[in-house]
Amino acid sequence: MAQQSFQLYDTTLRDGTQMAGLALTVDDKLAIARSLDALGVGFIEGGWPGAIPKDTEFFRRARTELRLESARLAVFGATRRPGVAVSQDPQVRALLEAETPVVTLVAKSHTGHVDRALRTSLAENLAMIRSTVQHLVLAGRRVFLDAEHYFDGYVTNREYALEVVRTAAEAGAETVVLCDTNGGSLPEEVKAVVADTIAMTGATIGIHCHDDTGCAVANTMAAVDAGAVHAQVTAHGYGERCGNADLFTVMANLVLKRGREVIPLERLAELEPTGRFITEVTGIPGVPAAPYVGAAAFTHKAGLHASALRVDPGLYQHIDPARVGNTMRVLVSDMGGRSSVELKARELGYDVGAGSEAVGRAAARVKELESRGYSFESADASFALLLRAELAGDTPPAPFGVESWQVALDGDGGARASMRVRVAAGVPRTATGLGREPVHALDAALHQALDPVFPELAGLHLTGHTVRELAGDRTTPPAVRVLLSFRCGERRWGAVGVDRHATGAALTALLDAVHYVLSDAPERRQDAASLVAAPTG
Repeated sequence: MAQQSFQLYDTTLRDGTQMAGLALTVDDKLAIARSLDALGVGFIEGGWPGAIPKDTEFFRRARTELRLESARLAVFGATRRPGVAVSQDPQVRALLEAETPVVTLVAKSHTGHVDRALRTSLAENLAMIRSTVQHLVLAGRRVFLDAEHYFDGYVTNREYALEVVRTAAEAGAETVVLCDTNGGSLPEEVKAVVADTIAMTGATIGIHCHDDTGCAVANTMAAVDAGAVHAQVTAHGYGERCGNADLFTVMANLVLKRGREVIPLERLAELEPTGRFITEVTGIPGVPAAPYVGAAAFTHKAGLHASALRVDPGLYQHIDPARVGNTMRVLVSDMGGRSSVELKARELGYDVGAGSEAVGRAAARVKELESRGYSFESADASFALLLRAELAGDTPPAPFGVESWQVALDGDGGARASMRVRVAAGVPRTATGLGREPVHALDAALHQALDPVFPELAGLHLTGHTVRELAGDRTTPPAVRVLLSFRCGERRWGAVGVDRHATGAALTALLDAVHYVLSDAPERRQDAASLVAAPTG
């Protein structure tokens, strides 16, 4: 593993786990560590052994189960306790027993915290830093020191904060990391303090920022601009309170905006897939608007944007999404008009020309349906069916139709759906489905009726649904919109339905999803297919 000129240090497995609602097993931590290593992160902090039993177990298993190619594994812990010899401190011993090449120590740099939280003298705090760093360096470890509450401590007592940095560096700490622990600093403050600290101490400086002012990433970049060569981050900005500086945003900014070789350039395309994998492990959905890796990071809706993007995608995107493994998406809505429909059609693989009459008809149809409560932003299946019908100019026979259906709630709080389905000119098929809610019961009944005839439907899975009541006005009666999300193999998309009742809207969306899959099957591909309208239950 070659030395890196800039140290990108991930603390998802330690500081990130302090986020409310985030709990990782040892297996989860090992999986995330492997994904970060594959991305090219320089350092991965695994946790605090001795203080947290699960972290002790993580490092025990990491010795035999974690084979890192790019990253170095770091252990985290505190300096020795006041008045205790470093060789006798069990917490320091646990750091060595983790057998990692890197040890990161946390130490007080704010006089108030030394006095009231650590309850020792300022001189003893410096002695604790000096002896612990020296002890670990003599044991063959690379040592980083996190100067906790540094920016607040610098304001309170600048000379003491600087002395903490000098002491750690002189004792052998490779990098002293200035921590904005309370997250209250702003970029210009961070930049000035980092620059002064480097000038006054000559130490190699890193940065660790929390996001309590919404400036964690900006503060990190400001510190780098001031001379910091080490940045501590977490995946998706996980962390206590408002979180930490986001790994993916900082990494992409450093590579694309500052030219820093923090990871091999070819691995930058793994940014979005890595982010998606980590959300799957943690169970915490990613923020759609997250820079670079969010689902909406390169998503466009406004008609003005769509018109420009049709000419040159770079007009409304600061980078090519493919550079970070993401894709451009266009949302179809009544705001977008012809340009949005044209771009969305191309995104879905249709060859449509500028000024196409079919695109104009589709745009008009979208506006008309959205005035009735439909929304196609997250309903690619429903939009694709609409588009195919307009491209073909007619509606060919559907491969099946629902002749009747009904849904009833059972006494156990679930739902039972029954339906009569006719496949082409065949004999009607009846089916019954059970589920937690009516939509699940309808889904089960459709699968029972159609899977034996259309085996490709076995891979279609309903993964979520939302229901919204729509207020009527003088021209439209009240209605209910149901948006369903699906997974089919590696693909994920949605379908939408609107009806007077939620069950009718849900069935409309389910039928769109089923017909979308059937019309995509090679043996049944229909360039302009749409569903037979489902009768009212």
